[in-house]
Amino acid sequence: MTTACTIPPLEAHTPARVELPNGVELHHVTAGAGTPLVFIHGAMGDWRSWAAQWEAFVAQHRCTSYSRRYSHPNQNPMPSPDHSALLEAEDLHLFLQAMGIARAVLVGSSYGAFTALALAVAHPAQVAAIVAVEPPMLGYADFSEAGRHERARFRQAVIEPANAAFRAGDDITAAALMTGGINGAASSVNHGPAYERRLQNLRAMRMLALSSDEFPLLPPAQLAALQMPVLLLSGQDTPAIHAHTFNNVVKAMPQARVARVAGAGHGVTREQPAQFNAIALGFLAEAGV
Repeated sequence: MTTACTIPPLEAHTPARVELPNGVELHHVTAGAGTPLVFIHGAMGDWRSWAAQWEAFVAQHRCTSYSRRYSHPNQNPMPSPDHSALLEAEDLHLFLQAMGIARAVLVGSSYGAFTALALAVAHPAQVAAIVAVEPPMLGYADFSEAGRHERARFRQAVIEPANAAFRAGDDITAAALMTGGINGAASSVNHGPAYERRLQNLRAMRMLALSSDEFPLLPPAQLAALQMPVLLLSGQDTPAIHAHTFNNVVKAMPQARVARVAGAGHGVTREQPAQFNAIALGFLAEAGV
């Protein structure tokens, strides 16, 4: 086990590049020893999104943080009109093979959590355990009357205006609308490191927002059938669209452990990193992975 004081911070690393058999390039950073663990970032992030987790997790696992298909600094040119977590999961499947990882713990936030669950459904033998923070599987909002109402409101107030801005070529406005709608208005400020990173990932947001199938449904029976340990986390102060979605995902997965983090919204890993790290690492230790 590596001691925390000897672990360089995540952004001290230079990401390496791997080309998958499907022609997709992915950049990644790997450090530590022990059970392989892969971090999967959300729609507006990249490999750097796990800075607050890196040292704590690397002390106990062989950790890899990678940038999903259209995130910085990847330069994948092929547009995908039906881009979704299903395609991202297939990239992750090939990435694990390319990295020589037979079986890994997956730690995902937001769309990264969606991707982790999609991989578990498609290739369960590759997944040792999952820590999933508010997977935005919005189809699950439709499983309750209040959720259906909130999803319709969210589409009218956030998704449709953001998509219109993307189609008009105003990616910056579109990203601000998406960020505010997903994480809350305070997250859509137009200055600082988080804003600069968002600008570097505009293409990733655009590809997902304009997809013909942004939120494909993973059927409840498939989620309920997953046999690996699963921890579902949510922020107690998360926006309503995520709260309804999360509650219905929890109902579909009675085998999963559930935790709600005080003082956090959708961005649990960055808003309450100490709480998240303790909960997730404790869960993985109990699961023996």
